[in-house]
Amino acid sequence: MTAVESLVRELAPQVLGVLVRRYEQFDTCEDAVQEALLDAAVQWPEQGLPDNPRAWLITVAARRVVDHMRSEHARRRREESVAVSVPADAFVAPAPGEERTGDQDDTLTLLFLCCHPALSQPSQLALTLRAVGGLTTAQIASAFLVPEATMAQRISRAKQRIKTTGASFAMPPEAERADRLRVVLHVLYLIFNEGYTATSGPELHRTELTSEAIRLARAVHRLLPGDGEVAGLLALMLLTEARRPARTGPGGRLIPLAEQDRSLWDRRLVDEGVELVTKALSTTVLGPYQLQAAIAAVHDEAPTAEETDWPQILALYGVLSGLDDNPVVKLNHAVAVAMVRGPRAGLELLDRLAADERMTRHHRLAAVRAHLLEMAGDRAAAVEEYREAARLTTSLPERHYLEDRADRLS
Repeated sequence: MTAVESLVRELAPQVLGVLVRRYEQFDTCEDAVQEALLDAAVQWPEQGLPDNPRAWLITVAARRVVDHMRSEHARRRREESVAVSVPADAFVAPAPGEERTGDQDDTLTLLFLCCHPALSQPSQLALTLRAVGGLTTAQIASAFLVPEATMAQRISRAKQRIKTTGASFAMPPEAERADRLRVVLHVLYLIFNEGYTATSGPELHRTELTSEAIRLARAVHRLLPGDGEVAGLLALMLLTEARRPARTGPGGRLIPLAEQDRSLWDRRLVDEGVELVTKALSTTVLGPYQLQAAIAAVHDEAPTAEETDWPQILALYGVLSGLDDNPVVKLNHAVAVAMVRGPRAGLELLDRLAADERMTRHHRLAAVRAHLLEMAGDRAAAVEEYREAARLTTSLPERHYLEDRADRLS
């Protein structure tokens, strides 16, 4: 990503927040901001950055909003009523450097709006990437491997849903804020996971999604520096992303954690992640993201796979299981049990998971069972489970890896 692209994406939610706060029309303002971002992406590399890039974007986008409002005769009555209640110059876009809204950062408010509980999870993901991330509809569609028209409809429906719910551009009431923040963090977590291990398609990684998730998590952490779970999520992303350079080999072949060349890991991200989670664990209330980050830190700090402190990881999973009734957590817990107490102990835990409808069609259950059966020396059963996992996954790199494991044991 170029410096201009990075700056544009950083400013996108701030600019949109200013416009929505001023004009209250989310869909119109969002479209106007996207047009302004495209203008900036074309003009700034050729003409140089303006003295105040944020004000430049607000000016251009505001003019688009004003033009749109003036051109729609059906909304003239609304314009007139608004004009009575706001200063006469409210519809006049300020010149660059003369912005009237101050430096208020509305990124968090915008995230709360995009992750409104009335929206479906796919809509929350798409709208967050479009409105807060500054990605175009085409970029989002490409990242999720769907047609651009499909993604455009999804985003349009999400904006319409926000409009019909009457959601205002304001922070949610204090009583709702913690729950809404959990939704925001979960959406960012899902965006990162889809980028780190794409659920379908020929590529294992989609770096545009992991990069965007980390950028947005940094923005939330900047706005809520004392929230332990925000810090924990950012730390988890950094500690996981640090391993990406060693996670694929020639031809995009998947390399599991135990076989990775750790000298390729990004130590800068590891150090930052460890510092974040260490501080959060010692100063804030314990939460699931902090515990997941702590587990990732134990992995990342081990010089070799053989030197991994599995007893500590097992203890952390024990605490995490008590906080988060998540089948994926239980799956990883079983692996930790197997590494400390032996593969048969881990397989016993997997047998309990087999009845969980959330996991019965997930390839990871079969893949973990295959790995533990291989550890236990039951090659024939391991081959069967590896092939079942390969059948269930929609990720080509994962399928090739699982098929290779099965072939090697056959």
